[in-house]
Amino acid sequence: MPLPFYPPSRAAWVRHPLAFAGLAVVLVLGWSSGFVGIRLATEHASPILVLLWRNLVAGLLLLPFALLIGPRISFRALGQQMAFGFVGMFLYLASFALAIGWRVPTGLVALISDLVPLAIAVLSQPLLGQALGARQWLGTAIGVLGVVIVSADSLSLGAAPLFAYALPVAGMLLFAGMTVMQKKLHAIHMPIHQSLAIQCLTAAGLFALWRLGDGGLMPPMEASFVLGIAWLVIAATFICYAVYYYLLRHHPPARVSAVVFLSPPVTMLWAFAMFGEPLTLTMGLGLGVTLAGVYLAALKA
Repeated sequence: MPLPFYPPSRAAWVRHPLAFAGLAVVLVLGWSSGFVGIRLATEHASPILVLLWRNLVAGLLLLPFALLIGPRISFRALGQQMAFGFVGMFLYLASFALAIGWRVPTGLVALISDLVPLAIAVLSQPLLGQALGARQWLGTAIGVLGVVIVSADSLSLGAAPLFAYALPVAGMLLFAGMTVMQKKLHAIHMPIHQSLAIQCLTAAGLFALWRLGDGGLMPPMEASFVLGIAWLVIAATFICYAVYYYLLRHHPPARVSAVVFLSPPVTMLWAFAMFGEPLTLTMGLGLGVTLAGVYLAALKA
């Protein structure tokens, strides 16, 4: 098993409630900010091309550090991280892109993707033996309710083929399963820059193969695309995934993922601040409900 990247003496501070709260804020901001990057980059490119260049740029930037800094990467660790990249960065994201392509309403796809914390809570008991207490289950249920309230204005069933509705559900379950399995296999202890480099480059290669059969690989040289990719790489990949993996090292997955329930209402705030999209009373109510749920679910047992 690879050596932990952070010695325990330096990492102990993250277990303090205030440290967890601070990192949780950074995680939610990074997670929800992916909307901004996608919104900017997809003005001139397809979602698959955006995902290709997001992962390729992030992976190439991390590659020199992954090779030169940290323990030697074994073939077993390489295979593990490539598998996690295939599931968590390719299948997870591709399932949502395909669902939208088959005309599943975007609001419904977003709602399903935001149920990852619920799936992680369910999987933590059989796979990790980490049972949630009554308060945490109550907080999770309230968090789900808050996400539904926030998404209410954009929800519709649409007229997509029946199988298309299963795609985002499958993607959400795959990401939740990957998160729990990384904890179970101790793969989360590989240095973050190494695991992210492998996962991003694996996903980039797979998205490149996809694009070869559906258009070219070259990015549009438009300012919004470049800014969008930069935003996705720095905020939604480096910051978001680094904090997510770091917190997973020191806390149960169900506790860490609970804060992701705040992503939908914070995304609405990003949309208001960056693009002038309106805020509604329903969204404000959903934010309040979600905050209450996250508070209960993320408290230490």
